[in-house]
Amino acid sequence: MTELKRRPVTFGILIITTLVFMAIQIFRFSDSTSGATIFEFGGLYGLFLKHDPSQLWRLVTPIFVHIGWQHFLFNLFAIYIVGQLAEQVWGSWRFLLLYLLSGIMGNIFTLLLTPDVVAAGASTAVFGAFASIAVVGYFGHNPYLKQMGQSYQALIVVNLIFNLFMPNVGLVGHIGGLVGGLLAAVFLPTIIEKRMFQTWQRLLAGGIYVLLALSMIFLAL
Repeated sequence: MTELKRRPVTFGILIITTLVFMAIQIFRFSDSTSGATIFEFGGLYGLFLKHDPSQLWRLVTPIFVHIGWQHFLFNLFAIYIVGQLAEQVWGSWRFLLLYLLSGIMGNIFTLLLTPDVVAAGASTAVFGAFASIAVVGYFGHNPYLKQMGQSYQALIVVNLIFNLFMPNVGLVGHIGGLVGGLLAAVFLPTIIEKRMFQTWQRLLAGGIYVLLALSMIFLAL
């Protein structure tokens, strides 16, 4: 109960993610791998968005949808580990914003570059959290953050290399999540070091995020 109060967003994300997956198990009789089911429960299918741009909310919902038990359990564990650390560094509401912005950017990359794929999963947002921790570890002065940042830099490299040899892994979405997380780490101040970046740097990073997101959506649709 104490951990829930200290990390409400992390546990809230875990609960929502679990409820969505359980709903798929119940209402689709454990069919959690077919493209039709994933799309019905909020997955992203770029070609459909080209046909119906009013469903751009699908850039958000795939963050909470997972394809099969392995995908679900792996990401649940990753959210639990990285979420608690990131929520400690940014605070609850900034961490939530960072998580969502990373996931959205990952899904925008997927929409533009692999529109013929039905995509879902929290890994876009998780990779963004990885990247954010790596950024504050590199630019910050806190010894604990610097140590964690170095660990996450190595983790990102290993995961991206690993992704190259795994079929059915949304590498494009992971890279997009990294980009979103890198930018969000600059324009969202941490609790530990609020002045890690200057105001103009924050404004520039925020502007790049918005410009990149809007231009990629425009090109995709």
